[in-house]
Amino acid sequence: MLESYVTPLLMSYVNRYIKNLKPSDLQLSLWGGDVVLSKLDLRLDVLEQELKLPFTFLSGHIHELRIHVPWTKLSSEAVVITINTMECILKLRDAATEDNESCTSSSTNQSTTESLKSASKPRRVQQAPSDPDLPPGYVQSLIRRVVNNVNIVVNNLILKYVEDDIVLSVNITSAESYTVDDLWDRAFMDIISPELVLRKVINFSDCTVCLDKRNASGKIEFYQDPLLYKCSFRTRLHFTYDNINAKIPAVIKVHTMVESLKLSVTDQQLPMFIRLMELGVALYYGEMGIHRDGDVEESGSLRESVPSLTVDGSDPSLAGQYFPNEVEDEGWVSWAWSFVPAIVSTGEENEGESDEYAESHESGTARPLRHSYKDPVVSVGFYCTKASVTFKLTESCSESSYYSPQKVKSREVLCVEQEGITVEALMMGEPFFDCQVGVVGCRAVCLKGVMGVRDFEENMNRKEEDAVFFRCGETLSVKGLTYLTNSLFDYRSPENNGVRAEFILDGNIHKETYTESAGLQRYGAFYMDYLYTMENSSNRVCVGPQDFAALRKDDPPRMQETSQKKIVIGPLDLQLHSSAVHRILKMAVCTLDHEYQPYCKPQPDVVEEHVSVGPETVSALEEFIPTRQTSVTLMRARITIPAAEYNLLHVLLPALLGQKVSTAQTSASRFQLLRPLPALQLQFERVTFEHSAPMYEEEVNRTASSLNQPSETLLHNCYTHCYLKVFELQAGLTVIDSEGVLHPLLPIIPSFSTALYGKQLCLPAYWGRQSSVALYECMFELPQVSVQLTRAQVMLLQCMYHSWMYAVEGGACSGISDALINHAYRPPGVKSVVSAPVLELCIQRVELKVCERPSLLCVSGTLGAVKVCARMPGVCEGQKEQLVSLVQGPSDTTDLHTSRWLSGSRKPASLLSPDLIQISLQLPQQERMPNPGFTVMLLIQ
Repeated sequence: MLESYVTPLLMSYVNRYIKNLKPSDLQLSLWGGDVVLSKLDLRLDVLEQELKLPFTFLSGHIHELRIHVPWTKLSSEAVVITINTMECILKLRDAATEDNESCTSSSTNQSTTESLKSASKPRRVQQAPSDPDLPPGYVQSLIRRVVNNVNIVVNNLILKYVEDDIVLSVNITSAESYTVDDLWDRAFMDIISPELVLRKVINFSDCTVCLDKRNASGKIEFYQDPLLYKCSFRTRLHFTYDNINAKIPAVIKVHTMVESLKLSVTDQQLPMFIRLMELGVALYYGEMGIHRDGDVEESGSLRESVPSLTVDGSDPSLAGQYFPNEVEDEGWVSWAWSFVPAIVSTGEENEGESDEYAESHESGTARPLRHSYKDPVVSVGFYCTKASVTFKLTESCSESSYYSPQKVKSREVLCVEQEGITVEALMMGEPFFDCQVGVVGCRAVCLKGVMGVRDFEENMNRKEEDAVFFRCGETLSVKGLTYLTNSLFDYRSPENNGVRAEFILDGNIHKETYTESAGLQRYGAFYMDYLYTMENSSNRVCVGPQDFAALRKDDPPRMQETSQKKIVIGPLDLQLHSSAVHRILKMAVCTLDHEYQPYCKPQPDVVEEHVSVGPETVSALEEFIPTRQTSVTLMRARITIPAAEYNLLHVLLPALLGQKVSTAQTSASRFQLLRPLPALQLQFERVTFEHSAPMYEEEVNRTASSLNQPSETLLHNCYTHCYLKVFELQAGLTVIDSEGVLHPLLPIIPSFSTALYGKQLCLPAYWGRQSSVALYECMFELPQVSVQLTRAQVMLLQCMYHSWMYAVEGGACSGISDALINHAYRPPGVKSVVSAPVLELCIQRVELKVCERPSLLCVSGTLGAVKVCARMPGVCEGQKEQLVSLVQGPSDTTDLHTSRWLSGSRKPASLLSPDLIQISLQLPQQERMPNPGFTVMLLIQ
């Protein structure tokens, strides 16, 4: 009978996660074709032990569970599992809970552990006597079709998370998972040759996320607007198998698509939202102490993306950490694989368990059967066509009744809109992980008023373009659907054309393929690529536990880890006018308005008094030291800072500094729209920031500090290095006219380039006995810079500064007049009626170096040349410009005693001439020198 094979398979899952079920009643109901179970309680301990999450379940209930088994059409109609109203409440696992569980696990969870061990084994179907009328091959094929076509429907899924005064709730009206064909339409499919592919779809309808604040008694006083309201999205799953008998897929693709994503955050939700983001970061970097000391890590590797795994410093190769425990390597791994359709076999599994390898008749090599599979290639993607994040300010609503919770009404003040968002992750076991994030276009818009200032109200008659203060990238109408390239939602992707996809799993090839230009070409506004690789000393990527087990028998491998983060921001235009600045600062004030304690507090460095390091450890570190490298590149940016049309910084800045501000000062009486509006504008072609740090700083510093004379390689990797390079930066004046158009830039500081380098010792506590090691160093280089100003421009810049720094009666820009703007701003190429002298300052070859050691602070620098002169344009047409030199050095003073030296024009100093000023300063540190002194050496040419 088919019931003898299918019934135990379904009962094993139901009885595993649900309490108080009678197997006999459940079996009879299944044989009837329909099962209806009401008011069910979940096995919370089983869920916690299988999921291995840093959360604990407070409750878990299922209102109704329906299972429909079409026995007469089992080979052509899907089994349907329907869950109506499922609710779970979670909280963060604390230390007391972990200690309690560790003390009582041996007594209260023994039966659960046994059930987990038995259930973690490969699924079997021979739990009933075999029917001689049903051949084993037919049973195996039938069970495979049943498992691959199970439909799961969840109606009204409610998840709640509580922490301190935070209540986060997720409500999904309906979610459905079903099998589809090659056109992604619902169908009854099976894994057949030669394609060996299974496709599934999960549709989520009306997902609502709420974030509220509760009081000390646990009740919610104010109902906030939902973070996300009735958002629907769909997920496509694509599984590719190597052969018909494969236990797990060789390639897994899980891609999610959202057409429209609208997030809303109020001022009261913002600190809670930031708190949840900090929780995610702390969990990602392992700063929460999730695992207990006695637990065995599932991943068993030192992947940089999960830094919670501790490092044993006795051996830098740390080979012993890379071998997963085959007995206890269950938990979330087996739970994750339970969602992947496995091809259930019925033949000789008991016999296969006794032999770890079986010999292949064709090749004569050992073929792994169990715990020796190759890690699959997993591709996870999230795609969003349009998204927006709206920031709102709230105020109490007066019509709330006494008995009902008080309501609040919100006011939209700021919105950030994005187009074409892509988040993709590619991984293959522990050795390879890559994550790419891209955005096609982005802009930020001011909405309505803020803090009593009605600057963008409907009655202001301001244009929509005036409200946009940030632009970056392009629109989808111009860029196209490049953000969906090679996804399951791209009709040109290999999977949608019956071709098996190829992936780049080599780090060097990956870096050559995904460059800055390639990222900006696909997206345009933002591109991030995070790559992590791990290789052994033989330069061969370990692709699974079988490689580690093979290497363990001989010489433990030396793992070489690399981590690289690359961020590229495309051309952008930012206008920091008063409306935008006040909204941004208001968001910063709301972010700091909380009393949450940090998840992770910095611990003091514990330094061992005596550390003995072997030569093998030193040589291994000198050969290769894992590092984290981060680079951020900003391309062709334009930043405009107009004069402040209104100023409330005297209210916001004290709040940012933690000072109390009375509510009477938080409103402005009027808003004065000034056109034309002068502005200071910065433009640069490229800005590059690079950051490098050792991946395991404690191991490197402990080893290097124990040596009398560490090598340059070891000493270099004991520091955190930062590089900042700015190319073709220029600043000048511009004017915003009545139409909101920016006039061309009038340069005040012509284009120049500069560079800054700094390094800081990671763990200074290890180097207390070595006074010659620098704690930090900083170097600054400026080849040449000049400033050109007229008197009118100086006065205009002073008025713009006062508009931001002081609250002026009658409007912040009351001191700026049209006449002053006309005198200060002369568009390039247009001659002024009244010629004004120009004061010019030019500085060349500036170098500065600062170095601090435990007992000494050193400062040295040079100034190549300085020139201050006044340029007077010709009064009559054809008259040349007059140049009057005020200060120039170094200068040839041979003819200083003659009159022609004052009237003659001198050429700028040559690059080969000696430096004007050289300075060297040494200051002993106060805390280390009882009688401090200092040395100063100054040389002026």
